[in-house]
Amino acid sequence: MAGLNKNTPTPTALTVHQQSRMLEIDFSDGAAFKLPFELLRVYSPSAEVQGHGPGQEVLQTGKRDVEIVSLEPVGNYAVQPTFSDGHSSGLFAWDYLYHLGVEQDGLWRAYEARLAAAGMNRDAAMPEAGGSACGHHH
Repeated sequence: MAGLNKNTPTPTALTVHQQSRMLEIDFSDGAAFKLPFELLRVYSPSAEVQGHGPGQEVLQTGKRDVEIVSLEPVGNYAVQPTFSDGHSSGLFAWDYLYHLGVEQDGLWRAYEARLAAAGMNRDAAMPEAGGSACGHHH
């Protein structure tokens, strides 16, 4: 996840499409992906979403209409989007964005499966912060 190896393709173009809610990325190896904002938000690499270890991921719901309000470059290796729900702690490295693009179909299926297992759907409201959402801290 962290560093970049020299074989990681780098983006040659990054376009935020607000109307279709897609982040379009063209990579130096010729690959091009359109990543839905919802996918980026649900798979944000931040601790807030991923938890602090395997199995501690926080299931994200109600993100279908989330927007990217800004996209800040971080060095030459990542971007940091600010989402319309206030989430802004995810650093998306180029290799992670590439991974999301390549694995997009499987990631959607995994997300749908996690929702189903939790008896939720994509449009369910997130639990209020401070409630049972952070149960593993007690």
